[in-house]
Amino acid sequence: MNYIQHKGLGRLIRPGLAGLTALVALQGAVQAETYSSEHHDFSLDVVVDGLEHPWSMAFLPSGDILVTERPGRLQVIRDGNKYAEVSGLPDISAQGQGGLLDLALHPDFEDNGWLYMSYSAEVSGGGLHTHVARGQYSDGELSNVEVLFAGEPGMSGGRHFGSRIVFDGDGYLYLTIGDRGVMESAQDTMGHAGTTVRLHDDGSVPDDNPFVGDDSGLDEIYTWGNRNAQGMAIHPETGEVWQNEHGPRGGDEINVIRGGLNYGWPEVTTGTNYDGSTITGETSHPDMEDFILDWTPSIAPSGKAFYTGDQFPNWRGDLFVGALAGQRVQRLRFDGTDLVEQEDLLLDFARIRDVRDGPDGTLWLLTDESDGRLIRLEP
Repeated sequence: MNYIQHKGLGRLIRPGLAGLTALVALQGAVQAETYSSEHHDFSLDVVVDGLEHPWSMAFLPSGDILVTERPGRLQVIRDGNKYAEVSGLPDISAQGQGGLLDLALHPDFEDNGWLYMSYSAEVSGGGLHTHVARGQYSDGELSNVEVLFAGEPGMSGGRHFGSRIVFDGDGYLYLTIGDRGVMESAQDTMGHAGTTVRLHDDGSVPDDNPFVGDDSGLDEIYTWGNRNAQGMAIHPETGEVWQNEHGPRGGDEINVIRGGLNYGWPEVTTGTNYDGSTITGETSHPDMEDFILDWTPSIAPSGKAFYTGDQFPNWRGDLFVGALAGQRVQRLRFDGTDLVEQEDLLLDFARIRDVRDGPDGTLWLLTDESDGRLIRLEP
C-alpha cells in the first residue's frame, strides 16, 4: 500500500479503496465492465490497441487523435482505427527511455496548424538530449518542420529525457527535461538537464526568464532541481503550471512551477537510491521549493490532467495522474494546494503513460506496453 506525504498536513494519508474492482479480460481486450469509484461508476472503451509504447496524445479539431509511439512514429487515429502514420517527422534517436515523446497543439492550431513535439536526438558535439520541434500538420503530413530547442550539453545514456510540453494562457511554452540519469546535473544551471524550459512559441527566449542577462545560468531555464518530470498540466482556475516528477526509490513529487525556483533534486528529497542507500538527509531547505505532495514508495507518476468535462460532474476540477510502477490512475482533489481527497482507480491495471481531459467530456488513457492501448473512461 502506498502512502502520500502532503506538506502542510503533517501526516500520512492512506489512499481510498473504493475504486478497486476486478478486471475482466477476454483475448486481451477489456470488457464493458463497470468500475466503482467514490463519486462515479465508469466503464472502459478500448478505442485502439496495437500501439508500441505510446507516449502522448493530441485531439484535433477534425475529431482525429494523434498518438506518439516512443520508437519514433506518430499515428493518426480515426474512427477507432490506426488510419495513417504521419510523415515528415524530425530526426529522432530512440534509445532507452528516449524517442518520440510528447505532443502539444499551438493555442491557435485551427488557424496556423502548428504541432509541437518533444523527442530525444543527437546534438552537435555528440551525445543525446531532449529536443522540441514544430511542424504544420495537415491530413497525416508535417511540413515546414523546424527544431526550436536542443538541450545542452549532449549526454550519453538513455535515461531521464522528461518530457512534457504545455502552453499556458499567455502562450508561453513549457518543456520538462530530466536529469539524464546524472543527478548532480539538476543543480548545474549551465546545462539543461533537470530543468523546466520556458520559450515563446517560435522558440525564442522570453525576456523575463530568470537567467536572461545573468551569466550563471542558461537563458532558456525557468526552474531547476527537477529530477525527471513526466507530467505537466495547467490548472484550469489559477492558470498555474502543475508538474509531477519521478523520484528514485520514493520521493515522487507534485510541484507548482514558478520561475527562478530551485526544486531541490538531489540536495533535497524523501527518496533513497535504488540500492536503499541515502542520497541526502535533507527533506527541506530554506533556499529550495518544497513539494506539494510526495509519494513514498514511488508510483512513478506519468501524464496528468485536470478534469474539466461534463460527463463526470463530481470529478470536475480533480487532478488525475497516471502511474507506471504503480500501474494505476490516481484521483487527487485539492483545496488550493492542500490535498483533501485521494483515490486509486484501476489499481494493478497497466502502466499508465498518459492521462488526458478529452474534448468529449471523458477521460482518456494510454498504456505503456508493446501492445499499448488508447482507452476512454466513460460514464
